[in-house]
Amino acid sequence: MTTQTEPTPYTDINALLALFLERMQTILGPKLIGLYVFGSLVTGDFDYESSDIDLVAALAADLDDKELERIRTMHVDSALAHKQWDNRIEVGYLSLESLKKSTAHGKIALISPGEPLHVKESGADWIINRYVLREKGATLYGPAPKTLVEPISKQERLRALQELLQEWRGWITATEHLRSRPYQAFMIVTMCRLLYTFKTAELVSKKQAALWAEQEMPEWSSLIQRALAWRAAWRDEEVDPDATLLETLRFVRFVLDQCENLPQPDG
Repeated sequence: MTTQTEPTPYTDINALLALFLERMQTILGPKLIGLYVFGSLVTGDFDYESSDIDLVAALAADLDDKELERIRTMHVDSALAHKQWDNRIEVGYLSLESLKKSTAHGKIALISPGEPLHVKESGADWIINRYVLREKGATLYGPAPKTLVEPISKQERLRALQELLQEWRGWITATEHLRSRPYQAFMIVTMCRLLYTFKTAELVSKKQAALWAEQEMPEWSSLIQRALAWRAAWRDEEVDPDATLLETLRFVRFVLDQCENLPQPDG
């Protein structure tokens, strides 16, 4: 059983992660099998001012109603006490059964930016998240992630990305949700990473993919550069999101079309 006290280069983030672990153990006891960091903190290009903290809690069984309410209260209290990280935390609470079946959609309790803790069926994005967790996840507590998540092949990852394409087709119709400048930036760099992954079947950070996409798609380079600037200035409310929304949506649709028409790599 591993407990890592310095999982990141950031003292305050390490203290926050230790607090999460302590409170989860108090609430869940032996039901908490492991707690892991994934996302940009382990894949690279974490931006202290704008990136999210991504975690997976591995559980012996799904949260019951009482546990769900206590975990929800824990997150509300944490947001009040650590305002810098309010709305910048994602934690997926998955049973070992759901976590192991790497390409299946199973029950997940999830808190993420813009969404309070809720229970849902995990989507294709969590197949990709499991892959990142298995290959690059940092253990805060518990056994190594590779002992919990089955290997995920290249073809399985690409099938998950095909599902994500269709999900994005639906998401971009909810234009009011998409209007904010930070979310537009998120969409643009996410599309860059989606295209990179479709072309190479490898995962890199959003920033790395955006820098690659600037060269790959020079006609969109200025928009991609602006998206990187928007991510850095995500607290700036003196902007007109409608001025850039249509171009952002054109870019999203362009990349989705490109991905759908690409031949899939073998393997």
